[in-house]
Amino acid sequence: MDANVISQPALVSVILPTYNRPEYLKQALASVVQQTYRNVEIIVSDNCSPENPQALVESFQDTRIRFHRNETNIEGFPNLVQTFKMSQGKYVASLMDDDIWEEDFLAKLVPALEANPDLAIAFCDHYIIDENGNIDYPEKEKCSHFYGRNFLKAGIYQNYYQLAIVKQAISPAIAAVIRRDAIDWDRIPLEVGSVGDLYLAYLCCRSGGGAYYVAERLTRYRVHGQTETMLSGDRNAQAKIRKAQSQIFCYKLFLEDEKIQEFQPYFQRKLFDSYTTLGIGLMRTGQIKEARAYFWRALKAQKFNLRTVAALMLSFTPASFASRF
Repeated sequence: MDANVISQPALVSVILPTYNRPEYLKQALASVVQQTYRNVEIIVSDNCSPENPQALVESFQDTRIRFHRNETNIEGFPNLVQTFKMSQGKYVASLMDDDIWEEDFLAKLVPALEANPDLAIAFCDHYIIDENGNIDYPEKEKCSHFYGRNFLKAGIYQNYYQLAIVKQAISPAIAAVIRRDAIDWDRIPLEVGSVGDLYLAYLCCRSGGGAYYVAERLTRYRVHGQTETMLSGDRNAQAKIRKAQSQIFCYKLFLEDEKIQEFQPYFQRKLFDSYTTLGIGLMRTGQIKEARAYFWRALKAQKFNLRTVAALMLSFTPASFASRF
């Protein structure tokens, strides 16, 4: 056998879904092309942007890049899953079109998976950057603390449901490399939509494979005006509705999973919170009657919650006032 074949590093498929952010896409793609780990295929999937970014992608003149463009917009998470299905690598890693990798992102995550065949995922921490690419140092510390990564030790974790889907310290679609065959990409329900990252973490746990944490910030996650949590007015309400619907779908699935029954009280609380969030989103769009039904459902399930009670009371005020909640 050819010695060069034996020494060839494992192929990593880099998934880069994009929609209507050419300047950010250029920066994201540059950070992939410049990776010190070279054996990659890069799949850019454009979700039918008004301006076709094909020329921008081809300007990199890198034979490792494959470009795909959807004929119609199929929404963000379906586009992501579809692109995962196009991959051919032993490992897969996704980069959103507004984020950036450090140049050694793959070089520091892939070796852990290569050295430990029983691992499903290797993950890391990340920076928070603003729309201009500047690091928000207070926010990055707050984020690491919130998700419990600031005190998380580097190394292997087994049976890590709590780490992945309760603390949500693992972000498979943002700051991780996944063993491709650990997940059945053809059986992912697209209803998980806005919380697809959480569901991918769940699938990595469900695979039985372990997780490896590299205690470094190797990704730059961008927060800007087009981020769903930053949207204003009706767009924010619609984003809130989509996310709540996805959360409800996921938490109901988690509650049915016998492997994670110990976390059932947590998932129930999250489900009830999602009912309230959905109700608030509906109320903001003037769907008062529909919103009230979700508030009642949340209250009947958990008896008393100040946020839910306040929302329910506001639903009986004039619609012009209630929609501001």
